[in-house]
Amino acid sequence: MKKVFAIFAGILLILALSACGKKSQDEVVSDLNEKVDEMKGYKVNAVMTLKMGTDPQVYDVEIWHKNPDFYKVNLKNSEKEQSQMILRNDDGVYVLTPALNKSFKFQSEWPENSSQAYLYESLVKDIMDDATAGFKETDKHYVFTTKTRYQNNKMLPYQEITLTKRDLKPVSVKVMDPDQNALVTVKFSKVNFNAAFDKDAFDMKKNMARAKMEMPAMAGMKDDNFSVRYPEGIEGATLAEEKEIAIENGRRVVLTYQGERNFTLVQEKREVRETTVLSDLVNGEPVDLGFTFGAMTANTIRWTYEGVDYTLASQDLTEEELVTIARSVNGTAVK
Repeated sequence: MKKVFAIFAGILLILALSACGKKSQDEVVSDLNEKVDEMKGYKVNAVMTLKMGTDPQVYDVEIWHKNPDFYKVNLKNSEKEQSQMILRNDDGVYVLTPALNKSFKFQSEWPENSSQAYLYESLVKDIMDDATAGFKETDKHYVFTTKTRYQNNKMLPYQEITLTKRDLKPVSVKVMDPDQNALVTVKFSKVNFNAAFDKDAFDMKKNMARAKMEMPAMAGMKDDNFSVRYPEGIEGATLAEEKEIAIENGRRVVLTYQGERNFTLVQEKREVRETTVLSDLVNGEPVDLGFTFGAMTANTIRWTYEGVDYTLASQDLTEEELVTIARSVNGTAVK
């Protein structure tokens, strides 16, 4: 009898110790909050996959953050020789396109005003702000399912965030549509929470110069020929007119769509100017289109992709609808 009791007591002790080793959702959230408060900066590498067009698009993402307000997010697609960077320093927020030696400058609160799937503190904020967030624990990971805070893209309302149990490093993020299909997946690697930065690490001109030096020779970048791209899956509007306009040192095509909601899409390619950085001051917000960063104002989105400048404008579309159409232009260059 004593032997049976001893075995039973041992089992209870093991179960008790095991239970003590587990943390509740509130405890993990508290640990995350403390980690963000104590963090001085980080460097992270990730691979982002988009499933929003006919074929998945894969991008290498390099993320730097120096507390409290300095950021650099470098987005590269080696197959398409596409590189773009969003930068925040004391002067403002910049979207840089090294291939065209061009930048947009914003007076913006980015990235605080929306979810950012590749920024650690943004993911923690999403977890903390969602009182109904789901939580589960595996052998090595904590997994949260939360609502997103996208202001102009309600087609991506949910996300699944996976963190390591040992040091709360990000492992992956899946951003999902209303049917729980993962349309954006970010897989993290080389997470350094104790990063050091050079004095000019977030300087706009220095970053532009370095990015241009690192770029391969981009065949055809100065050629004014390009394949016209058309939005995919558009409902309630059809292409009413396609017009080409002669411009100096390049080519411009204007697509006019008419129907329940009218809009215009302008595509333009000019020769690259190598002398000085062309910087446009934008009274709007940077917008993440997935495959590139754009500039959104009240009725327009402007972005650059594969050396071509795009402007989408409409008095009838909401910001969310503008973003949806802009994302779809990344598709195949056919009508």
